[in-house]
Amino acid sequence: MMSSSLLCASCSDFLDSENLVKKDNTSFPMTADDAMQSLYGAYSKLITFDANNHPFLVGEMMSDDRLGGGGQNDRKPQALNVLRATTQDELSDSWANYYRGIFRCNMLLSTLDQVPSWDSEAQKNRIKGEAYFLRAYFYFNMARTWGTVPLVITTEPQNNPKATPEELYGQIFLDLKTAIECLPSAALPPSELGRATKWAAESMMARAYLFYDGYYNGNARQSVTLADGSSITEANVISYLEDCIHNSGHKLADDFRNLWPYSIDIPEASYQWAKDNKLCWLREEGENKETVFALKHSTLGGWQTANSDKYSNQVDIYMGIRNQSLVPFGKGWGFGPVSPNLWNEWPDNDLRKKGSICNVNDPEEGMEDYQWGGDMQWQETGFWQKKYMPINVKRTKEDGSVEICNYSCVLYGRTPDFSQDNTQDIVILRFADILLMHSELTKTVDGINQVRARVNLEPVSSYSDEALRRERRYELAFESSRYYDLLRWYGKEAGTIIKKNLDGAKIYNMGQPTTINADRGNGYFDKIDQRVRDTGGFLQIPNEEIKKSEGVLTQNPGWEGAESVF
Repeated sequence: MMSSSLLCASCSDFLDSENLVKKDNTSFPMTADDAMQSLYGAYSKLITFDANNHPFLVGEMMSDDRLGGGGQNDRKPQALNVLRATTQDELSDSWANYYRGIFRCNMLLSTLDQVPSWDSEAQKNRIKGEAYFLRAYFYFNMARTWGTVPLVITTEPQNNPKATPEELYGQIFLDLKTAIECLPSAALPPSELGRATKWAAESMMARAYLFYDGYYNGNARQSVTLADGSSITEANVISYLEDCIHNSGHKLADDFRNLWPYSIDIPEASYQWAKDNKLCWLREEGENKETVFALKHSTLGGWQTANSDKYSNQVDIYMGIRNQSLVPFGKGWGFGPVSPNLWNEWPDNDLRKKGSICNVNDPEEGMEDYQWGGDMQWQETGFWQKKYMPINVKRTKEDGSVEICNYSCVLYGRTPDFSQDNTQDIVILRFADILLMHSELTKTVDGINQVRARVNLEPVSSYSDEALRRERRYELAFESSRYYDLLRWYGKEAGTIIKKNLDGAKIYNMGQPTTINADRGNGYFDKIDQRVRDTGGFLQIPNEEIKKSEGVLTQNPGWEGAESVF
């Protein structure tokens, strides 16, 4: 809810840094550089999430590929894993952060015309296009998290009820359409990586269309009405994807495994499996043409601090191996152990299996020093995802001793600190996803088979939803896509799929064997199918926002009463 109190708080956060030089929205922006400064302020809200509330991690914790994990007392991820909450304000920081980002976009869009001169109209349009993309992205994340939320597209204080899905997505689609029209058809130079592009807007349009059409229209592939009364059809969305596929310059990496930092090829790296497979990380300075849009983290990033716009990649640290600093997989909080059922189901001849999951019992992984039950690890399985994880190397210090440290300490000069030195990008859109969305919309096999050929798998002869869905699960595992795919494919019955795929999963709580069904002895998991039906698959609106609205904002179904509590 964007209540007046929240809006004023957002305004204060945004303008605090500007007030240092006596600027406000009557005199700022006045130059193109001012407008860029405002735009960067909006971008910063992509990463300033407490990792417990980070949208990437939230999506992962709810999927059928992961368990909650963490320590015995890390109840938030364990609650998310069974669609429950530990407090009435579980994601309040996330809610506020989104609306701060939206406010910054609204402020910029409302003041662009007061800049007296631009280097070119294209310069102004690009900034405008990026602001529209960011606003759409913020709202789309909120829509997938809470279903519907209040829609605010001006800077005036408002106390609005939840928009209808048609209203909310109508604005998301219009913002993305405007972004596509404003953004240039050009590749980004390395110095501008992380900024939105036309190709990112086209791809996000397809992602939003597929979710909206799937969840609300039963995958009928209907046209959708935009906020200005115009419409977008399935054919329009396909044409956007084809523009990205044929004209963007994005392409699949030659080796799937080179997309992830564990494949880093520097003298200090000592991951024998990567060496044996001759892997070489493409890094994040422009050589990786598969990334379409990513959240950038810099060497300046640190831990969570009030009003900080510079965060390290805290998703990595939260999903690191609990209390163990090994090579190459480093120390973290142990969130999201991989379900053993996924490992057992995944065909061994698919190189993405070992390219995505570390099995600590596999001699090729070199995890002989792995200790089970570290720091009260909960829901441990012995399987950890490899894509977003602290990656360690070994380097020799001046005194001749060898230290284990994050690769960022070698590449970028970070001071070793396991809780702050992760700089990995979080990739939101990559080219493989674009190819798979195109196959899904056109019901053709070309995109599926391009993705399969990259990992030396035989092509599929004809399109089927089953083949497409299987390919998305294996290709995009642990990239915060799976849960939302299940929601758009199965709606309120998605919980039945989650229950089926996690049923009987063997886990260890503090080193003691049990199963996900018996975890904590409260039957939480066995009710996951009903929880998704009751809630529609969406999360609890923070109660403090409902109180601020004085009843204008209402709670989502299924989030009142004992069944919502973990």
